[in-house]
Amino acid sequence: MTTATTAPPLDVERIRADFPILGREVNGRRLVYLDSGNTSQKPRQVIDAVREHFERHNANVARSVHTLGTEATAAYEGARAKVARFINAPSAEEVVFTKNASEAINLVAYAMLAASVDRGSAVDPRFRLGPGDEIVITEMEHHSNIVPWQLLCERTGATLRWFGLTDEGRLDESNLDDLVNPRTKLVSMVLVSNILGTANDVTRIAARVREVGALLMIDGSQAVPHRPVDVQALDADFLAFTGHKMLGPTGIGVLWGRGDLLAAMPPFLGGGSMIETVTMERSTFAPPPARFEAGTPPIAEAVGLGVAVDYLTAVGMESIAAYEKELAGYALARLHEVPGLRIIGPDTTEGRGATISFDLAGVHPHDVGQILDAEGVQVRVGHHCARPTCVRFGVPATTRVSLYLYNTTEEIDALVAALEKVRGVFG
Repeated sequence: MTTATTAPPLDVERIRADFPILGREVNGRRLVYLDSGNTSQKPRQVIDAVREHFERHNANVARSVHTLGTEATAAYEGARAKVARFINAPSAEEVVFTKNASEAINLVAYAMLAASVDRGSAVDPRFRLGPGDEIVITEMEHHSNIVPWQLLCERTGATLRWFGLTDEGRLDESNLDDLVNPRTKLVSMVLVSNILGTANDVTRIAARVREVGALLMIDGSQAVPHRPVDVQALDADFLAFTGHKMLGPTGIGVLWGRGDLLAAMPPFLGGGSMIETVTMERSTFAPPPARFEAGTPPIAEAVGLGVAVDYLTAVGMESIAAYEKELAGYALARLHEVPGLRIIGPDTTEGRGATISFDLAGVHPHDVGQILDAEGVQVRVGHHCARPTCVRFGVPATTRVSLYLYNTTEEIDALVAALEKVRGVFG
C-alpha cells in the first residue's frame, strides 16, 4: 500500500475550484471555512449528482419493476458497494445506511438492549447485558458515543467504565487489562477525537478485546473522511461514520458490522422493507442490511455519498492524510505565535489529525468566534459535544479549527491575523 510519505501531492487550487461555496464572501470578507469537523463543504460533483437524481431518476427503491425504480435501486445499492470498497469491507451486505453516525451507534446499543430484555434461548449471548457486565468507552468521546451506552447500562444494570486521558490529550492505556476484562461485553471508542484531534492506535485495545471475548466498536466520524480506514486491519466488529463530514450530503450515515454479528442482531426499527414475512400474529425479518433499513431510505443522500467516495478515492486518501498533516503542523506553529493561546490536545503532528482546539486566555470562545466571523473566518466554538473532555482539561469550551483537503496555509494566516484582532479587542 502507498504510504502517506510517498503519496502524490494535492493540487489544492484545482480541488478548491470544485467547491462553489469557497468563492463566496462572509461579512464582506473572503470566506475562510475552518469548520469541516462539524460538516464539510460539498464539491460540485456531489451537488450535481444529487440534483440529477431528483431530475431524472427519482423513485423509491426495492421491489420496483418500472424503469425509474430500477435506476434508483441500482444507484442506491451502487453507493453501498462504493462505501464497502472504500473501507475495505468484505461484503457490501455488511454496510448499513443510517441517517448519521449517532444513529449507527444507537442501532448497536438498541440491538443489545433488545437482546438483553429478550430471554429467549435464540438470543446471541454476545449482545446480552445484565448486572455484572461492563461496557468500556473513553473520556474523549463525542456525546454520541457516551449517551447511548449510559442509557443501555441504566436499562440493563450493566456498568459503564472508561479510559482516562493524559495531560497531553492522549489515551491513558496504563490500566488496559483492568478496564478490559472478562466482564467486558463491548469497547466503543473514537478513532480520531473531534475535539482534541488525537488519533488513537487501537492495536493494543483490539488485541485485549479479542483476549476477553468482547466486541469492539469504532467511531470513525473524524477518521474516515481524512485518512485510509480499513475495517479488516482495524480488527473491529463495528464502525460508524457519517456522510456529511466526508463531502457527502447530510442525512446519510454508515454502520459497518461483521456479517455474522449483523445477522444475529435484532432489528432496530420496524416497518416496510425490513421484513421477510408478516402475519397478524408475528413477523420475520429480512437479512442484513435490509433488516436495519426500515421505510424509505435516504436514497438521494446515498447517491451523493457514493459520489463523495468517488471524489475522495480519486484524490487519494493517503495524499489527503499527508497534506492535512502538513497543514496541522503549519497551524500549530502559527497558533503558538498568538499570546495567551493554549492548545487543548496533542501539541505535535504525531498521532493527531488536523483538528485543533484552543483556549485564549481571558476570552470566552463565543467572543472569539464572533470576532473571527466578522473577519470571514468560520470556526466552531463550544464543548463540541465532548463536555467530559472539556471538564478534564478545565475549560468550559474551546475554539476549534478543523482543516480539510481544500484548506490552505493562507487561510491559517488569515485565522491568526483575525486572532490578533481578538487580542486587540480584549487586551
